[in-house]
Amino acid sequence: MSKIIFLDVDGTLVDYDNTLPESAKLAIQKARANGHLVYACTGRSKAEMPDYILNIGLDGMIGGNGAYVEHDGKVIMHQMLSAKDVREIVDWLHERQLEFYIESNNGLFASENFREVARPVMKKYALKKGKKLEEVKDQEVEDVLHGVVFGGELYRDDVNKISFVLNSYEDHEASKQAFAHLKAGTWGGVGETALFGDLGVKDITKAHAIDILLDHLHASKIDTIAFGDAKVDIPMLEYCQVGVAMGNGGEEIKAMADFITDAVEDDGLAHAFEKLGLI
Repeated sequence: MSKIIFLDVDGTLVDYDNTLPESAKLAIQKARANGHLVYACTGRSKAEMPDYILNIGLDGMIGGNGAYVEHDGKVIMHQMLSAKDVREIVDWLHERQLEFYIESNNGLFASENFREVARPVMKKYALKKGKKLEEVKDQEVEDVLHGVVFGGELYRDDVNKISFVLNSYEDHEASKQAFAHLKAGTWGGVGETALFGDLGVKDITKAHAIDILLDHLHASKIDTIAFGDAKVDIPMLEYCQVGVAMGNGGEEIKAMADFITDAVEDDGLAHAFEKLGLI
């Protein structure tokens, strides 16, 4: 029976240095040759997906943590923030002097001082993901955020979500109050550290997007397998028939997964594909 496989990207398909293990690439290609469907299911927008990932030969992707669904080059669903919401969020972030980037399938559009403010925060993010101090010494924001654009238009109508640097956790709490009709979250590394806040369309999750895709495919979730490493992936693993946590994942997702494979850099994806009989 053919399976439908959903792969988180950061910390699952690629390591925290954006390196795609050759074993993962080959495992995906073999699984697809065996008749299985494989999708990226990620917080990234399409602009953040470099060619070396897209060129693996995936069947499609779910992006923006569930805001965007694509199968075989066709857009199945895309729920974006309204232009009014984007304008109000941008103005609110400017008023609070919070630097941010707007996540769109056409690029990541950074605020005026984002590079300077985010540089040390991105280094902290990388350290929490297991990098060594020497490795991040000269790291720039664009080394972490593929597709980032500086100096672009910020009032946009093509926005999946907006991420912003937190000066304190209070900024996240304030965003929940200011935009109660939207989905407010945080992210930032191992242990779900809150380094960034984000705002997106309410009731959007990876699980909801998978449901939309399965309906389009006339497929059943009994044939689904999900892989992830973080708290945001838990709804996806709960929804799918089999949920696999990466060895480098957080304790919460490991506790609820059906099984735990090796870390991404230790060929965890390929080992799990073998264990599940996909290859």
